[in-house]
Amino acid sequence: MELILIRHGLPIRSAATDDPPLSPEGQDQARRVALWLAQEKIDAVCSSSMVRAVQTAEPFAAQAGHDVRLHNGIVEFDKGSGAYVPMEQLKREDYEAWKALAGGDHGIDVAAFQSVVVQGMEEIIADHPGQRVAVFCHGGVINVWTAHVLGMAPRLFFEPAYTSVHRYMCARGGQRNVLSLNETAHLRPGFVS
Repeated sequence: MELILIRHGLPIRSAATDDPPLSPEGQDQARRVALWLAQEKIDAVCSSSMVRAVQTAEPFAAQAGHDVRLHNGIVEFDKGSGAYVPMEQLKREDYEAWKALAGGDHGIDVAAFQSVVVQGMEEIIADHPGQRVAVFCHGGVINVWTAHVLGMAPRLFFEPAYTSVHRYMCARGGQRNVLSLNETAHLRPGFVS
């Protein structure tokens, strides 16, 4: 089966919640990725239960005629933190805090987080043999899943763009392979939206 992970669009910054909605730019990104994915046959849509992922999934699911299946095993590591600052804003405003976060010093057990994510992804894979599934989730989720597939130690090692697309082949025998990472052609100015 093919697992297609899509990072959520840009959310608003919030000091009041770790689960904010998409910003207007994020809504546009969600619309663009929906149009991009419309060119493909996708059998099912899953999403993290966090608002920013669900709102990113909805435009594609609506146009493809799919329900969005929520999955708590693929929520971001910041759930429960009480606030949300987009990574690029954090990098501009507090480089040391961003560097600590990017380096894995974010107050979470990355190995335990990866274990939850891998279990969640494996449940999705098991539920959809031979299918192509779009999974709307988060940058940290994409990082630890990719590290798992590549056989790397659990860590945050690259920066998935908002609404970037990441593809994996997942064989019944347990083999997991990366097909592509960080596809963003739909975000380019020349993409007809």
